[in-house]
Amino acid sequence: MGRRGGPEHLSPMGDVERTLAEIDAALSASNAPRTVMPRAAYVDPDFLRLERERIFAREWLCVGWAGAIAEPGQYLTYQINDQPVFAMRQADGSIRAFSNVCLHRLMLLLPDGPEAGRCGKRFSCPYHGWTYERDGRLVGAPQMPGLDKADMRLPEIACAEWSGFVFVSLAADPPDLAARLAPLTEAVAPYRPEGYLQAVTQDHVWRTNWKLLAENFMESYHLPVAHRRTVGAWCPVDQVRFPHPPHPAYTCQTFPKDPDAKYGVAPPENEHLSGDLRCTSIMPTVFPATMFVLAPDHLWWLSLMPRAVDQVHVRFGASIAPERLRALPDVETYLRETVAFFDRVNDEDRGLVESIHRGTRAPLAKPGPLSWMEQGLCEYQQYIYDTLSERQK
Repeated sequence: MGRRGGPEHLSPMGDVERTLAEIDAALSASNAPRTVMPRAAYVDPDFLRLERERIFAREWLCVGWAGAIAEPGQYLTYQINDQPVFAMRQADGSIRAFSNVCLHRLMLLLPDGPEAGRCGKRFSCPYHGWTYERDGRLVGAPQMPGLDKADMRLPEIACAEWSGFVFVSLAADPPDLAARLAPLTEAVAPYRPEGYLQAVTQDHVWRTNWKLLAENFMESYHLPVAHRRTVGAWCPVDQVRFPHPPHPAYTCQTFPKDPDAKYGVAPPENEHLSGDLRCTSIMPTVFPATMFVLAPDHLWWLSLMPRAVDQVHVRFGASIAPERLRALPDVETYLRETVAFFDRVNDEDRGLVESIHRGTRAPLAKPGPLSWMEQGLCEYQQYIYDTLSERQK
């Protein structure tokens, strides 16, 4: 990714411009050790305002698992910045996304929540009963006989399925997601993730800056220490690999699992993975805020949305490979134990990133050099700088 100079073309923004200049200088210093971004990038409300405008109002963001809305009328709800949205399965099998706000008195139409909802061929506003088709057309407005409904429809937003995930974007003309992630698609395709069956989806709010959680997920350096009682017990960190060159849309690493690990190994019933892939997990972060671990027997993911400089909404999900479930004598117990296990992993991470956020506010704090295992953080910094300074595209 070629550099096109510093952020001097930005409108004057005081501290935000200085923070971007610091990031740019660090990225340009070829001989200096890399560190995480300046503290201000994690604690400055003005920096977050720029992120909301230039990242979250424009980029592709994950709202959930496509398999959870397999039937027409099933839907997922989400909120991007101040905009509530929903993605609904249509009769033709496609998924379309719309504003989740009634055209009458701006009431939310479909209830918020991590779990998939379901409606019939039509759905109505809970306030005055205005009724819509699944494709967003207004077809009913009680006690308003003269209302011309012909051109009244919910604003539609961009929606795409990718490898089992549902993505949406508020941008009027976002880049093609499949083309943007083509190299990553090739890497995850052997696992057949789109066929994994959803086990759980949860919503949480953590007390940290959203980027600290993203950075935590995209490196495995901390696994044997911070997760030694859970996922770190089976991850030989010296065998972590970065199979792809730096990419403007994602970062990715792989790591093997011990063949005797409880999670992360292909079951005997898996006939489509061979060789090292049967014990290999792939851990991508799709910029800006979708991250997942894809293993031969399971997948777990996070989608992040900042609420404040020190609050992030976390949508967490986990899905299981179908051949794993078919081989189990007691599926219900397995799912309960698996969800409880990843709840423990999330609790460990929550404690970490909330503590790190406290550290970023410390006036004497200064970040140190990064390990080779934290390569993804360097690629992420490049994305953050490029996007906020509008150097991309």
